[in-house]
Amino acid sequence: MTSFSLRCVECGRQYDEDRSRLVCDACTRSQEAGGPTRGVLEVELDSLPSSWPEAAAASREFLEPFLPLAPGGWLPPLPVGGTPLLEVPQLRAALDLPHLYVKDDTGNPSGSTKDRASWLVLAKAREYGFDTVAAASTGNAATALAAVAASAGSSAVVFVPASAPEAKLVQMLSYGAEVLPVDGSYDDAFELCLAACDEFGWYNRNTALNPFTIEGKKTAALEIAASLSPQVPDVVIVPTGDGVILAGVAKGFADLLKAGLIERAPRLVAVQPKGSAAIVQALEDGADSVTPVPGAASVADSLVVESPRNGILALQRIRASGGGGVTVSEDAILAAIPFLAGHTGVFAEPAAAASLAGLHAALEAGLVNRDERIVLLVTGTGLKDVPAAARSIRRPEPIEPSLADVRKRLAEDTK
Repeated sequence: MTSFSLRCVECGRQYDEDRSRLVCDACTRSQEAGGPTRGVLEVELDSLPSSWPEAAAASREFLEPFLPLAPGGWLPPLPVGGTPLLEVPQLRAALDLPHLYVKDDTGNPSGSTKDRASWLVLAKAREYGFDTVAAASTGNAATALAAVAASAGSSAVVFVPASAPEAKLVQMLSYGAEVLPVDGSYDDAFELCLAACDEFGWYNRNTALNPFTIEGKKTAALEIAASLSPQVPDVVIVPTGDGVILAGVAKGFADLLKAGLIERAPRLVAVQPKGSAAIVQALEDGADSVTPVPGAASVADSLVVESPRNGILALQRIRASGGGGVTVSEDAILAAIPFLAGHTGVFAEPAAAASLAGLHAALEAGLVNRDERIVLLVTGTGLKDVPAAARSIRRPEPIEPSLADVRKRLAEDTK
């Protein structure tokens, strides 16, 4: 076993590994129903590699030394991670950003970054003897859990808002998960999942609550660093809802810095929709915690949360990195979908395209300089919400099957 402890990000208390341990005993006493998770725990590995593993970043052999797993132990058979860091020359030229990169996580098995967390949580659930894993989700985490559980032969129970995009609901149902649509918000689903796990003895994958979600998501940072080595990004732009993806990226670079494999960590810029911006608002207010946004809403459903469950840690990590946060409008998010696709070949759902919209906002706010090495984290495929993408394009009218009509249409399109 790769030995590790769990450290509370609020009070610093250390805990040994325990199958029932999710949060800090002391800080969880301050937990408020519907509020950010108190007493979030981060994994602290007792040892880290002193040199880059020779294996490719896409391989299990590369990741294992950085994860709280038994060497050679069981992992779900679905190949998660190992997604490309794209150089995007057309996007660089269009935006006049010569050192821009896209971390394209749309190629994960279920189509999103969330597969990374589910992959590790399922491994730990099997190690701890749990047959059933449950999660609350706006859609992607539930789909990811359903996919990885299907490959592992485990049972998945997912709580999602009934308003989740149809494609995501179809995905998770196809994978065979027990899907419980909740007539309410993501926050309602989160609280219900907590109660159900206590009642039925399921292992809880809920974001921030389970410390291995952060560890799973840090693998994106490990891959980015390995792809750019010996260089390091100056800035990573992260679409942000609950704040766990951002915390995972921060943890990955922090582990690499601790191991001496990079000389510095990048700044982190959180991107949130204007209608669901509790973390960015807290940054602007200089607050140490987040104030819920009642009725939070956005076309970027994956980023919609009234009270970001990992808000406290996300604020810590953004500030420690020297980064910041920006909000983006619905129009900017929708416009970013075809712009990103048309200049990179990467088709992103609204939450993922928000990183490009956020890049524009960060440039305007002076959080990013044009000559810096910038990485956009694109977190989910556009196939998860085609109706949203359709709102940002013009569907052409049919033509007659004749060359004359082809010439006429081409002439019209060049006007």
